[in-house]
Amino acid sequence: MPTSTSHVNEEKPWLQYYPEWTAHSLEYGNATLNQLYDDNLSANAAKIATRFFGRTQTFGELDREVRRAAAGLKAFGVRPGDRVAIMLPNCPQHVAAYFAVLKLGGVVVEHNPLYTAHELKPQFEDHGARIAIAWDKTAGTLEQLRRETPLETVVSVNMTKAMPRTQQLALRIPLPKLREARASLTGPSKNTVPWEALTSSAIGGFGGDLEPPAEITPDSPAVILYTSGTTGTPKGAALTHANLIANSVQGRAWVKELQEGNQRMLATLPFFHAYGLTFSLTLTILIGSELILLPAPKMDLIMQAVKKTPPTFVPGVPTVFERIVTTAREQHVDMSKVKIGFSGASSLPASVIEEWEQATGGYLVEGYGLTETSPIIIGNPESADRRPGYIGIPFPDTQIRIVNPDNPDEDMPFGEAGEILAKGPQVFHGYLNNPEATEKVFHDGWFRTGDMGIMEEDGFVKLVSRIKELIITGGFNVYPAEVEDVIRTHKDVADIAVVGRPRSDGSEDVVACVVLNEGAALDPDGLKAFARENLTRYKVPRTFYHFDELAKDPMGKIRRRQVREDLLAKLAEG
Repeated sequence: MPTSTSHVNEEKPWLQYYPEWTAHSLEYGNATLNQLYDDNLSANAAKIATRFFGRTQTFGELDREVRRAAAGLKAFGVRPGDRVAIMLPNCPQHVAAYFAVLKLGGVVVEHNPLYTAHELKPQFEDHGARIAIAWDKTAGTLEQLRRETPLETVVSVNMTKAMPRTQQLALRIPLPKLREARASLTGPSKNTVPWEALTSSAIGGFGGDLEPPAEITPDSPAVILYTSGTTGTPKGAALTHANLIANSVQGRAWVKELQEGNQRMLATLPFFHAYGLTFSLTLTILIGSELILLPAPKMDLIMQAVKKTPPTFVPGVPTVFERIVTTAREQHVDMSKVKIGFSGASSLPASVIEEWEQATGGYLVEGYGLTETSPIIIGNPESADRRPGYIGIPFPDTQIRIVNPDNPDEDMPFGEAGEILAKGPQVFHGYLNNPEATEKVFHDGWFRTGDMGIMEEDGFVKLVSRIKELIITGGFNVYPAEVEDVIRTHKDVADIAVVGRPRSDGSEDVVACVVLNEGAALDPDGLKAFARENLTRYKVPRTFYHFDELAKDPMGKIRRRQVREDLLAKLAEG
């Protein structure tokens, strides 16, 4: 056993905890996502690929839609290396659009469809996509971007057209409840090309003879996902075909059930989230599984799926697992057919693990990673060896170091906190158009996660805190500076610090500590309304706290960690 973390990657003490179905080192092949897609199509054309409100399509039917969409996009001028934005909830059109862009050798840029124009503008300026495939309800938002970014063409998607015919007809009945349901799923979309037009023969044909360009290799970028950082400036993490395949292969090796075939996955995570992208979308074509698509992780939709077509594999975040168990218990829903849950994005409380496993009879295991790592680099084994309170052990072919954040060449002793560094086939190569940020995030070939952890002598890692002042709420990342920049422009606000207030489930609430201008009174509702104009709902502070002054360093920079401590002390006093 090594005596310090400096040689831990040579010794790999964690391998003793790999179950018999997880090889110590894996074969990743030399394929692109297009080749992976074609291999799955050859093997599983007649199998169900997606299920959406009960309506199914086979992989063969999906392919016809993919080819038509690709032909349409080609007619609109999409060429190898071009970036195409996708701004959609999880729906069959999203799956088709994703693989259509890849078939042309294009690069998919995933965006949250609930983002405001203010949030999207710097991202569209950065990636320069001329075409966006978007939820019809976002047409107005994208119209604002057309004036200020390279965006030219918006393809609008009406999700209801992928639903069963009977449900489509029901939504047209002029009853208040149905009208409300329809309004939540679709909306008017002026100055757009309907998805049905894109996939018709009129624009590009049927695409039957389309072949992926030869110049696309495993090291070509496939997807760009945006992450901000402490400054709030968006950075586009470019994930290659090889990155995404590697993490899917690692996930399959980690979870026994994924090697057994005939899986049905529940897509509770959005595809614009790295975790949902890999553990739902890429895994689907790797193992030929059925994918239950949910436009949002709403409990009524999840319960309906569990009752009618029980999933075997549920990737998600702690808050979702907690709500599923609670709702299933209240509604007496049988969870016994769910074999495995895989949790990520924030710490998983031991109580949630216990309740889930009682309800399902299967395991709920935890993983850890970041957008830049496709995303998983560490996971708890799917066995009795998993360790609640720890994020687990390194994934196959993944190296982890715990270092002094001020001197990354210095490895920390076992049991002492340091920054988590990673190497592996799932780790990205850099940010789009940002060599400076890329250089900053790598040290001698090691990716710096910005998270603090400890490693025990046997290789188990515990997450301690974040160096980056990132807030994780409901599985989504919120960067304080981005929220502060918006609220600071309010006429009543003199100064602001946005911090995370801990919740019992291990995640955090976004809250704001504000110093008001002279004569102003604290108006939380007014400040919330102001924030909502420019920020997605999950970024809007849940509560506003009045402070006479905020902790600052000698240079006058706000010390968010100290502000957070001051707030918690204030709350403890009552």
